Amino acid sequence: MRYLYTFALHMYALSVELASFFNRKARMTRIGQWYTNGILRKNIDRDAKYIWFHAASLGEFEQGRPMIETIRKRYPEYKILLTFFSPSGYEVRKNYDGADVICYLPFDTPYKVCKFLNLANPSIAVFIKYEFWLNYLTELKRRGIKTYLISAVFRPGQLFFKWYGWWYRKALLCYERLFVQDEASKKLLAEYGVNNVEVCGDTRFDRVLEIRQNARLLPEVETFAKGDKPVLVVGSSWPEDEELIIPYFNSHPEIRLIIAPHEIHREHLLYIQSLLNRPSIRLSESTEDMLQIHDCLIIDSFGLLSSIYHYGQVAYIGGGFGKGIHNTLEAAVYAIPVIFGPKYHKFKEASGLIGCGGGFSVSNEAMFVSRMDNFISDPELRRNVGIAAGHFVRNNAGATDKILSFLT
Repeated sequence: MRYLYTFALHMYALSVELASFFNRKARMTRIGQWYTNGILRKNIDRDAKYIWFHAASLGEFEQGRPMIETIRKRYPEYKILLTFFSPSGYEVRKNYDGADVICYLPFDTPYKVCKFLNLANPSIAVFIKYEFWLNYLTELKRRGIKTYLISAVFRPGQLFFKWYGWWYRKALLCYERLFVQDEASKKLLAEYGVNNVEVCGDTRFDRVLEIRQNARLLPEVETFAKGDKPVLVVGSSWPEDEELIIPYFNSHPEIRLIIAPHEIHREHLLYIQSLLNRPSIRLSESTEDMLQIHDCLIIDSFGLLSSIYHYGQVAYIGGGFGKGIHNTLEAAVYAIPVIFGPKYHKFKEASGLIGCGGGFSVSNEAMFVSRMDNFISDPELRRNVGIAAGHFVRNNAGATDKILSFLT
C-alpha cells in the first residue's frame, strides 16, 4: 500500500507541474519547491540544533505560531525551520522573523524526503493539525528524530478509521506524541490502538489572545466606526455570504458595515459594490472626511482583519456556505457575538461558541435577519452574548504551555 501511496504522490506532483503552465498557484508551488534545496544549503547552520515546524497553509501556521514564538523566547539554543506546502501560507509569511529558515516542503516522495532531511537535519519535528505525510513520518522515525503533532482533531470519518485505512493508520505510530484538542479524539485513537496521545487543547486560543493584546491601531477604521450606530464586521466573506448580508444592510440604516472579503481582486470588489445601495468606500481610497459620510467600509488589503474585529459590535465569519467557516476565534476574543454559516461542524471552536451561547449558525436569510434584529434591538443581549464569547476564548487558553511541558 505504501508503494501505491508513493505512486499517487508522484502522479500528484506531475499534475501540479502540468497545471503550473496555466495555474498561478500550481506554478508558485512548483517554483517554490524547486528553490527549497538551495535555501537549505545556503541558510542551515550545520552546527545548530533545529526544531522543524511544518504548516500546510496560513491557518495552520497561525495555529502553531504560539509554540514557535514561545520556543524562540524560552529556548534560544534552538533555531527554527518553518516549511509550508501552500503558497497562501508561504507567500504571506516568507519574511516572518520568528523563524531562521523558511521554505516550501517538497512532495512526499522517498528521494525528496531523504534529500530534504539530509539538508535540514532537524533535531525535532512538529507537524501542525492535519499533516500526515507517510514517507516523511516513516523516515523521521527511522532516523530517530522525535516527531510531534499539535492541535489535532480526529473524527470517525477520516481515512485512518476506515476498514481499508489500516496501512495509513501506521503513520500515527510514527509520532512520539500526538497532542489533540479533545477527549473525543483521544478516545477514538485508543479504539484503534493509538495511545501515544495527550489532550492539550487548541493553541489558536493562545494565539488570538496574543493578537488582541498586540492589536494594531487602525485610525481609518476607528474614524469610520465612531458614532452611535452598531457596526457589523464581516470577515473573510464569499459571494454566498455577501448575498445574505448586504440586502440586510441595505434595508437597515441603523447599522454600519465593515466588510473584509476573502478575495480582494478587482472583480470581486466591484461585485460587492454592485450589491450595495448605501454609500461605500474602499479603505485604500478613504480620507477622514469621506469615512464619516459613508456607511460601508470595504477592506481591500490583507493582514488587518484580526485587528478590525475590535471595532465591531457584531461579527459575521464567512465561508460557512462553502467549504467551511474561517477563523471565528479572531472575532470572539474581542467579546462580541459571532455569526457564521451552516458548515461549521468540522470546527470544534465554532461548536464550542454555540455551546456557550457566544456564537450562532444561520443557514438562510430568515435566520440571519432574526438574529441580527435581536442584536440590534437589544444591546443588553448583544453585550451578554459577547461576554460569553470572550469567556470561551479565555477559558480554553493554555495549550502551548501544556505541550511544551512534554517537549522540554
